[in-house]
Amino acid sequence: QVQLVESGGGLVQAGGSLRLSCAASGRSFSGYTMAWFRQAPGKEREFVAAMRWSGGSTYYADSVKGRFTISRDNAKNTVYLQMNSLKPEDTAVYYCAARSGVVVPTTAYEYDYWGQGTQVTVSS
Repeated sequence: QVQLVESGGGLVQAGGSLRLSCAASGRSFSGYTMAWFRQAPGKEREFVAAMRWSGGSTYYADSVKGRFTISRDNAKNTVYLQMNSLKPEDTAVYYCAARSGVVVPTTAYEYDYWGQGTQVTVSS
């Protein structure tokens, strides 16, 4: 069964950086789309970034474009989210998600598998 385990969250000052990791297991993810979402208190879960496991284009929310980078390491079966120039409004629980197929949706309900989330807090 598919399992996604996030790590790397924490407390950081505005302008700082964090790298989130999502360790994926349970099957081959070739042909899958991987994504990061986030959810702040009282808000809906929102799309952050996505990519196909096979590589190629990456996709970002406008709010993080130019600051965040999604990538993956095939050998480690891990997806990363490098977050630079962090802002207090980036504070949220960050979730890793996966779905079968090469379509890259930006809505949470279209993803089948989810991790437990990791808290990112950016202080001003």
